[in-house]
Formats: sequence, C-alpha cells, structure tokens
Amino acid sequence: SSTGTWTTVWTDGLTSLDRYKGRCYYIEPVAGEENQYIAYVAYPLDLFEEGSVTNMFTSIVGNVFGFKALRALRLEDLRIPTAYVKTFQGPPHGIQVERDKLNKYGRPLLGCTIKPKLGLSAKNYGRAVYECLRGGLDFTKDDENVNSQPFMRWRDRFLFCAEALFK
Repeated sequence: SSTGTWTTVWTDGLTSLDRYKGRCYYIEPVAGEENQYIAYVAYPLDLFEEGSVTNMFTSIVGNVFGFKALRALRLEDLRIPTAYVKTFQGPPHGIQVERDKLNKYGRPLLGCTIKPKLGLSAKNYGRAVYECLRGGLDFTKDDENVNSQPFMRWRDRFLFCAEALFK
C-alpha cells in the first residue's frame, strides 16, 4: 500500500515507483495452518513524514486492512529504524509538570476514556467527565473517534468539560 493502488494508473509513470514502493522481502508459511503466511515488508523512510505517528500508521495499516480480498490480516511486529525514531521530539515536558498542574504526587495518575465513544451530546459528555473527576480520576480523554461531529461539536464539548472541571 506504499505507492500504488490495486490497478495500474497513468500517473504511475510520473514518479519513481521503484524508489518508493514497499517491498515484501520474505514470506514464510504459518506452521500447521493451510493458506496462512507471515509476510515481511519494508518501506522506504522517504514515505513517512518525520515525527508523525499518525502518518506512519496510516501508511502501514490504512488501506491494506480494508482490502476485501483478504480474509484476515494481522500486524504482529513493527520495527522502526533509529533514523526515523530520532525525528520524534518527544513530549514538550515531563511527568513532573503534569503532577504540578494537577497537584498530585506520590501515586499513579488515574484516567479513563469516556464511553460510549460516540453518540453522547456535548452536555452529557461534560456530565460524564464531571462524574469521573468527582469519583476520583485525575483526567479523562476523548476516544480517537471523537472529533467535532454534528451531535457533539468540539466547542460545545469544550465548554461543558470546562464547566465540569470547575464545579
């Protein structure tokens, strides 16, 4: 899924596919399983935006996991070259800053993801945040699918969550 699509297109000739394509460099059968294989695939680093986990995973698992011709697919291992790891700057500050902001020391910080991940109104989402914090959690987080959907716009969610924080 690195450079192409499932068919040949005229724009293939406008790039150096050999330079950018992923390569399956080894295939081994799964012991005791008929028609199951482990494929080892390598991608050129130039395909990935420096310091972007989102781009890396979208590139590696995005399209191929939705390919209907495959009955099953599983990512079992991921090895990231040191040169690419070095492009990640890390967090802007450490855990001590978070502890200072929360005034919580000497114990793990506890949090959760609000569920259900989709479907709550902004008001009910804020209510869930309030109950989590009131119950003793230090933080909550949005599920990765929560953005700014029509039933719960980001600004509304922000305002109700801010209200929950300061109750």
